[in-house]
Amino acid sequence: MSHVECTAAWLDDALAVARRAAGEAAKVIARHYRDEGLETMTKADDTPVTRADIESEQVIRQVLLEAFPDHAIHGEEGGRTGTGECLWLVDPIDGTKSFVRRYPMFSTQIALMVRGELVLGVSCAAEFGETMWARRGGGAWLDGKRVQVGTAAEWSAASVSTGNLKRLAQGAGWAALGELIPRLQRIRGYGDFYHYHLLARGAVDLVVESDLNILDIAALAVIVGEAGGVFTDLDGAPIGLDTSSALCGTPALHAKARDLFAGWLG
Repeated sequence: MSHVECTAAWLDDALAVARRAAGEAAKVIARHYRDEGLETMTKADDTPVTRADIESEQVIRQVLLEAFPDHAIHGEEGGRTGTGECLWLVDPIDGTKSFVRRYPMFSTQIALMVRGELVLGVSCAAEFGETMWARRGGGAWLDGKRVQVGTAAEWSAASVSTGNLKRLAQGAGWAALGELIPRLQRIRGYGDFYHYHLLARGAVDLVVESDLNILDIAALAVIVGEAGGVFTDLDGAPIGLDTSSALCGTPALHAKARDLFAGWLG
């Protein structure tokens, strides 16, 4: 595989492919979403999977590999295939538990990592009715409109959303969250893709979440970053393939929260 130069034009082309892949997956997902006889299976990690997950990932892989046959793909259902400096990260239905209960809080997540750096992402929540995307240096977009994180810098003006918190509740981070909540303007629990979308467009100021993996948040990390936010794990480390938690928000509030949650699992 030849060395990839991530120029703006190359990234725009790759982003267009990712958006097309998400759109094709949305057609598959929509068909199954309305199927009253949808069969749900249980994976080895005790999470649900459906034909919609499997078939939509197959469609995404097909679109990506037609455009970039020498790229690697790491998918939620199909695992990792291929090698090289370009790695697509794909979760065809992030929120399968919502999907099987006919609750539209699920999305298709597609991101591209080049030489270990996340450079673009698409978060397509077609049944919910919105899609966000971003590429490095190109800003963040919600259905064609550019978005920015808010300006909140103090807890008293902050709206904070939490997602999965099981591991957080088992360590020192739980006390830190309890200390924080009374100081906030409001606390919410939007979860899944949605609170990251809200953060990127300035409707939420900080998101706190444990119990996730890179496929859940790779695309969202690019989107939030391009919207002017800061996105790390709960210890303040950069997002990478082994990431299992998220702390993201406006720059000022992220800095405050990073100190608050340091050593959150200890």
